[in-house]
Parts: sequence; structure tokens; C-alpha cells
Amino acid sequence: MNIFKKLTFAVAALSFAGYAAAQEAPDVLIKRISEEVMAIAKSDKEIQSGNPRRIQQVVDEKILPHVDFQRMTALAAGRYWRDATPDQQKQLTNEFRSLLMYTYSGAISQIRDQKLEYRPLRADPADTEVIVNTQVIQPRGEPIQLSYRLAKAPTGWKIYDVNVLGAWLVETYKGSFAAEISKSGMDGLIKTLAEKNKKLAGSVAKTGKAS
Repeated sequence: MNIFKKLTFAVAALSFAGYAAAQEAPDVLIKRISEEVMAIAKSDKEIQSGNPRRIQQVVDEKILPHVDFQRMTALAAGRYWRDATPDQQKQLTNEFRSLLMYTYSGAISQIRDQKLEYRPLRADPADTEVIVNTQVIQPRGEPIQLSYRLAKAPTGWKIYDVNVLGAWLVETYKGSFAAEISKSGMDGLIKTLAEKNKKLAGSVAKTGKAS
């Protein structure tokens, strides 16, 4: 195969991959991501030993591309989002993204013998927003209910909220965000998140775990 044919084939393959991802159903997407992350976490010795860089690499590659952080941040900031400058919105989104990255990393580092179960998706084909329900089966203890809110975007379905044991992440942060903004403004909230991320980064560097 000459170089032109190889290039044509590569472009066609990438185009098909992009199309396939855009057409992937939301419940299929959640199952694929979950199974991939679980498989890597259970087989990767670096993750099992708590290597923070390897864990964050998996989060970056497998989870974060499927999350709409701007929408998630806007919902958590509530009415204050509209009053924020574009630069403040960008800074807040970046800091919130980093905070959630540490959260995801911490969860992945705890994966051992858990299994996942997926509930049937109850949605109309025309829906542009859905909830995908799953549960984590543990060797001991009650199952952990885990749900995802997703919205359909031009590039495919994106996660914009997560529910663990009945608590939606956006609502959980919305109250603390509002309290901090009321006390010290949007810049104060950004500073608070930046300081928290700095501490988490230091904790990871020192112990290999976000705490």
C-alpha cells in the first residue's frame, strides 16, 4: 500500500471513529467507559500501588473527555455564573475540573473487586438529556447507587452531573459555591478552589493519594 492510500485509509478510519462515537447511545457510552476504567484499574500494577500520575493519566484519557465541565460548573455556580466575566468563568471551570479530577482519581485508586451493574435506560430516542443508572457491587456491604446525567452534544453524549447514593454532585457544590461567592465574590471562590487543589496536589505528591 503506497503512502497516499495509507493516508486516505487513516483519514477514513478517523472519520468513522468520530462518527461512531457521536452515534454511541448514552448507556452504551457509560458502560464502555466504566468497563474500560475498571479493567485498567484491576490489571495495572501502577494503579494498584497508588501511582498518582498513572491514575491521573487514566482519568485524563478515559473519563474527562466525556464530561462537560463548563456546563457542570455553570450549574454549580447557579445565578452567579451569568454575572461572572469570561475570564472568571474560565478560571472557575479549570479549578472545578481539577478538583473533580482528584475526586475521580481517588475513586479509581480504591477499585479492587467491585463489579458494575447497569439498569435499563428509560428514555425516548428523541431525548437530548437522559439519566443512566448503575450500581457498584462490593464484596462486602450494600451496593453503591451511581447515576449519570448526560446531554447530547454535536460530538456525542457528555456527562454533566453524577449522583452517588442519592446526592447529585452539582447540587452538593451549589450550596458551598453560593456561600463562598456571597462572602468573598467569584474571585474568592476561585481562590478557595485553587488553594484546595494546591493542598490536594501536595497530598498526592507526598502520600500518593488525594485526601
